[in-house]
Amino acid sequence: MSTPATKLLAELGIAYTEHHYDYEEHGGTRVSSRELGVPEHAVVKTLVMQDDRAAPLIVLMHGSMKVDGKALAKVAGGKRIEPCKPDVANKHSGYLVGGTSPFGTRKKMPVYMERTILELERIYINGGRRGFLLGMAPGEVQRVLQATLVQVGVPIRESDE
Repeated sequence: MSTPATKLLAELGIAYTEHHYDYEEHGGTRVSSRELGVPEHAVVKTLVMQDDRAAPLIVLMHGSMKVDGKALAKVAGGKRIEPCKPDVANKHSGYLVGGTSPFGTRKKMPVYMERTILELERIYINGGRRGFLLGMAPGEVQRVLQATLVQVGVPIRESDE
């Protein structure tokens, strides 16, 4: 399956495996991890967010965690960071929410990656379509995206879902 993400990775010679699953609306990483039989912590969400000036940015976060917007704002030098509305996120990335890949985005955006992602042997990150993840070494993600490493993740409690 070819997407802007897979085309970019192929051009760069980055090794990855393709993993398809039945996408469920609002199922998130819980569904993809269950369908692929991998820990939710190893499924990395690509979140399109914006600062207080409406400038977009991407945050890569473990599926089992959420972003502390205040902590991220301190690191990114803004007053506030919040998720973009889905139609705005789609416009910035060129992907549909639920199928957003950090690779091959329509607009170049700064990328922030939760530091502990690099501790994993293999991660599963969106390949540019709903129900389509790429398995790869997290160091390759860092190398391609030149992400700023941050510690802004907090565990998701059941009451958060």
